[in-house]
Amino acid sequence: MGLTMIFKNRDQIVKNGQTIELKQIRSDILDIFSAAVNAVDPYKAVKTRFRNDVISVSQSESLEISDFENIYLVGFGKASVGMAQGVCDSVKNIQEGAVVTNEIDKKVEHSNVSTFVGRHPIPDENSLKATEEIIRIVKKCDRDDLLFVLISGGGSSLLCKPRVKLLDMQRTTDLLLKSGADINEINTIRKHLSFVKGGQLVKYSRSTVVSFIISDIIGDPLEFIASGPTHPDSTTYIDAHDILKKHGLLEKVPVSVKETIIDGVNGKIPETPKERDPIFKKVYNIIVANNKIACKAAEEKAGEIGYKTMILTTSLDGEAREVGKYLVEKTVNYINSYAKKNAFISGGETTVTVKGKGQGGRNQEMVLSSVKDLDEKDVVFASFATDGIDGNSDAAGAIADRYTFKRAQEKGLDPTRFLLENNSYKFFKELNDVLLTGPTGTNVMDIQILIKK
Repeated sequence: MGLTMIFKNRDQIVKNGQTIELKQIRSDILDIFSAAVNAVDPYKAVKTRFRNDVISVSQSESLEISDFENIYLVGFGKASVGMAQGVCDSVKNIQEGAVVTNEIDKKVEHSNVSTFVGRHPIPDENSLKATEEIIRIVKKCDRDDLLFVLISGGGSSLLCKPRVKLLDMQRTTDLLLKSGADINEINTIRKHLSFVKGGQLVKYSRSTVVSFIISDIIGDPLEFIASGPTHPDSTTYIDAHDILKKHGLLEKVPVSVKETIIDGVNGKIPETPKERDPIFKKVYNIIVANNKIACKAAEEKAGEIGYKTMILTTSLDGEAREVGKYLVEKTVNYINSYAKKNAFISGGETTVTVKGKGQGGRNQEMVLSSVKDLDEKDVVFASFATDGIDGNSDAAGAIADRYTFKRAQEKGLDPTRFLLENNSYKFFKELNDVLLTGPTGTNVMDIQILIKK
C-alpha cells in the first residue's frame, strides 16, 4: 500500500503553457508536487517505525510488542486509513480497532478494524458515531495492553464528542473557519468544547499509548495537531474565551457554546489535563511525517531534474493573498547568474479571511493574488494542498504564469473582482488551471513552488 500522486487534469495543465518551455516547467512542477506527497505517505511513515517486534518510541527507549497482553488501535484524520494499515501490516495480533476518515473509498484491510467515514472540516453525525466507537475501544484497554492512536490532520472534526449539541458545534466551527483565526486558535476552542480533545482521550484508557502523528500545523505542536487528544494541553478556558472575543465571535456563537466557555472560566467544568497529570506517564507521542519532509523531497526532485533549488521556509503563514504577492516579489527579484533555472520551495499554512461568497481555498487565493504581478515575468507559481482539497472546492490548488493575466483578460475575467469575492476556484476553473487530484490520503499542510528561468 502507498500513495501514487495523479493529477487528474495533468494533460490540460501542461497544455496551458503557451510555449514549449512553459509546458515543460508546468510538467516539472506537477512531478515535484508528486514527489513531495509521496514522501509523506502515511503507510510508509508508520511502517518504518517497526523493526520486527520492536517500536522505537524515542532516541533512548523502545517497546517490545510481545510484552503486552492485548493490542488495540484507533485512528482519526485524513491519513488514518494508511497509517492504520501500516500498523496492521506490522503487528500480528490486533484485538480490535476503529478509524474514522473523510474518504468514502478508503478502508483498512483487517478483519478486526472498522472504518468509519465522517465529515471535514465540519463534524457530522458519523463523526459522533465513530468517536463513540473509538471511546468504547479505548475504555477496554487495561494496564497490560498497548493502544496505538493514529493522528493526522482533519482529526479535530472527525474525532468529535462535543459538550454542546452537534448543530451548535457545526455553527461554531463554521464561524471560526471564516473568522481569520489561525489553526491553533480554532483548536483551542475545539478542545474546550470537547470530551476527547486536549489530552482527554487518554483519560479513558489505563494502557500504554503510542501515538503516531502526521503533522499538519507549523512547528509540529503536538497539543494542537487534531486538537491534541493524547497530549497535555497548555491552553485554558480563559484562552478560549479571549479568542472568541478577539475575533468578534463571543456574541455570534450559539448560546450553549458561550455558556460552556464561561462555565469553564468559572471553574464549573474541569480544565483539560495538563503537563503533570499522571495519565500521560505511559503515553508516547511520535511525529512520523511533516511539511519539512515533504519540502525536502520536493527540493530533491527539483534538483534531480536540473533546477538550482532553495527552500524559502517551511513555516509560511499569514493572509494568503498577501503571502502570494510576497513570494512572487521575492522570486522575481532574485538574481543568480550561475543558474538558468531556479526552483523556490516553501511550505506552511496561510489563512483566508472570508468576506465574499465565492468558492476556493488558501492555495488558489494565494496564486490568484499574484496573477497581475506575474504578467510578463519569467516566473511560474503554483500552490498545492497536500491533502488534495483546498478550502470549499474540489481542487488542490492552482498554477499561474506570465500569460495567465492575458488569458484571463481574453475571457473577461478580472482577478481583482474574483479576489474580492473569495472566488479563486471559479477564476482558475475558467482557465483550466486548477490542480485536481482528489483526496491524497495524507495531510502536511501546503507547498508552494515557484520556478524562475
